[in-house]
This record gives sequence, structure tokens and C-alpha cells, in this order.
Amino acid sequence: TAWVRRWFRRWQDRGALPRLLGYDLRAVAQSLSALFALAVASVVAGLVLGGSTDRLDELPGLLLIVPATIALRGNIFGAMGSRLGTSIHAGTFHFSFRPATVVGQNVFASLTLTLVMSLALGVLAKATAVGFGISESISLADFVVISVVGGLLASVIVMVIALALTAGSVFYDLDPDNVTAPLVTAAGDVVTLPALLLAARIVDRSTLSDVLAVALAAVTAVALAAVLATGSVAIRQILRESIPVLVLAGLFDLLAGLTVEKQLADFGSLPALLVFLPGFLAVAGALGGILSSRLSTKLHLGLIGPAAVPTRPARTDIAGTFGLALPGFAVTALLAHLGARSLDLASPGIFDLLGLALVCGAVVTVVVAAVAYYGTIAAVRFGVDPDTYGIPLVTSVLDLVGAFVLVLAVEALIL
Repeated sequence: TAWVRRWFRRWQDRGALPRLLGYDLRAVAQSLSALFALAVASVVAGLVLGGSTDRLDELPGLLLIVPATIALRGNIFGAMGSRLGTSIHAGTFHFSFRPATVVGQNVFASLTLTLVMSLALGVLAKATAVGFGISESISLADFVVISVVGGLLASVIVMVIALALTAGSVFYDLDPDNVTAPLVTAAGDVVTLPALLLAARIVDRSTLSDVLAVALAAVTAVALAAVLATGSVAIRQILRESIPVLVLAGLFDLLAGLTVEKQLADFGSLPALLVFLPGFLAVAGALGGILSSRLSTKLHLGLIGPAAVPTRPARTDIAGTFGLALPGFAVTALLAHLGARSLDLASPGIFDLLGLALVCGAVVTVVVAAVAYYGTIAAVRFGVDPDTYGIPLVTSVLDLVGAFVLVLAVEALIL
């Protein structure tokens, strides 16, 4: 043990260990701590999902909207955290809710995006269910009520957490690029799924759902008009740039949900897989969020350029992402197995689940690196804010690729 400590200190003093892990140890420690917190939170959400198979059977199509609704919280408030993180690095951050400040503009824009995109997600979910033949899926009104009510309840809590993380980063001298994306995603995982299930309780397939859906659509329209009436150029820019990428992200996430919905019977036979699912997708998305945030900040500060081949600082961040992936996915699998067994939910076994996590994790981390880097670069070249585009693009693509890879791996290695 003493020899290991001396070896570790010697590598740290020479700078070899930071180079091996991708960047300085303080940043690695911050990111790993955030990823482990995310793993715990996501497994808690997974336990809720794994124990809700009866409710999923009662409301056909509900699982379709789960990944998209969870991802929407991270997409909106992760991007908000990334924009605020850039303002911290640039020295323009000031904690105030006035519409003329960076924080106020982001808060009003993010709440408006929550209403607009939750409504759109409900409509798109029903269209996807009909288009891909999910028999007897819940009605359009049911989808809208569950998406908007559940999304709004979760968003208020996640927004408070995102702002607290931003303020804490300033107070405790933490790099928001390393902690905001994973912890906002963690908050979204823990809060959104119970909020969705709570909203699902008011869906009774009666005229009440129809009335609520119409009322929620009217409230959304009024809120959007009121925010646009403020005349804030920054808010208009956030809305204009966010809505297209969030719609695209929502479509990717719905396809991810569709992939899992089609395999509900197989996953239901081993509920530990449902416990593992949110954590696996969340860790993949968080890795992409960390990388995208770091690249975006460096682009804003002129430390890297939009080159077709990653420059050395960008390659360092990409290598660091691979270093974070292994412990992140391994811990998620271990916690998912232990959590499932604690509730007597069937599991394929710790070694099978761990092998599944590492194989799938290796594949999706390659996708993380490619999408985060080239997505951020593309945003710059098209003249839009990479903070706004980077996280939604990465997490939505990762949700779809991750769900697809996980289903294939389960079929090949587990079932």
C-alpha cells in the first residue's frame, strides 16, 4: 500500500497521471464525483421505473415518452448551465433575476421552452405511437397532460438545482463545465420520472384530459407571447436557436423510447435492465455534456478553433472523456444490480450486467466523442451558440444510439 501511494505521488508530481486521465486531477475529481452522484440518482429513477411495469402496461405508450421527457430537462437546463458557465469563465456572470441580466434571461427562456417543448413532445409522442403501430396507445390529450404537467413539475425543481449549482461553482471555485451537466442530468432523472408517474395518475381517459390539454395549450401560448413581448434580444435568440434543436432532440429521444417500448416484454422479464436503463443513458449523455461544455467554453475563449481534426487541447478533453467512461458505466451497473436485488427484482447477474455496461459503454463513448466535437464545431460554423446546441444534440443522439446498442447487446449477451 505504501508503495502504491509513493508511485501515485511520483506520477502526479511528474504530470504523467494527469496526462493519462486527460486533464488535471482536480477536474477529474470534480467530474467523477458528479458522475457517481448521477449514477446513484439514475439508479433511484431506474428503481422507480423497474417497479412500475404494471403502470406501463396500463398506459400503453407511456414508456415511449419517458426517455424524451427525462432528456428534455437535461437538454434545457443543461444548456442553460453551459451558457451560465461560459459567462462565469468570461467574467460577465451576475446573479440576478432581472430580465436584463444573463441569469434572468436564461430563467425566463428556459421556463418558456419547458412549456413549449413539453406540449410539442406530447403531440410528437402520439404521432410516433400511431406511426409505428403501438396498439391502443393513450390518447393525444393524455400524452399532452402527462408531458406538460409532469415536465413543468420537474422543471421547477431542476431549474432551482441548476441555479444552485451555478452559484455554488462561483462560491466554491468549481469549474461548472465539469459538474453542471452530470448533476443537472441527475436531478432530471430523479425528479422527472416520479413527476411523470404523478401526472399519469390524473389521466383517466375521460373528458377531463381533453379539457386539461386544451387549457395547457392555451397557457403555453400565453406564456410564449408574454416572454416575446418583453423585447429581450437575448431571450429571443435563446428561443430561436433552442426550439429547432430541441424538436430534433425530442424526435431522437422518442425513437429511443420506441426502441425500448418494443422490447418491454423482454426488459420486463428482467426488471434490473429497466433499473439500469436510465443510468446508462444518463451517464452517456453526461459524458457528452461535460465534453461539449468544455469544448464550447474553449471555443468562446479562443483556446481552440473549429478545425476538422481536433487540436491538442480538444484531444486532451476527448481522452479525458474516455478516462471517465469506464468507472462511470461500471459503477452504474453495480448500483443497478444491488438496487434491483434489494427490491427482489430479477437481474441477469452482476457480471453479465457489468459486461453489458462496459461493452455498450465503449461503443457509445466513441459516439460521444464524435458527436460532441463535431456538433460543437458545426454550431460555430453555422453561427449559432454551441452552448445552446451542444448538450441537446449530444444527449439526444446518445439516447437513441445508447438505447439501440443496449437492446442489441441485451438480445445478444443476456437473453
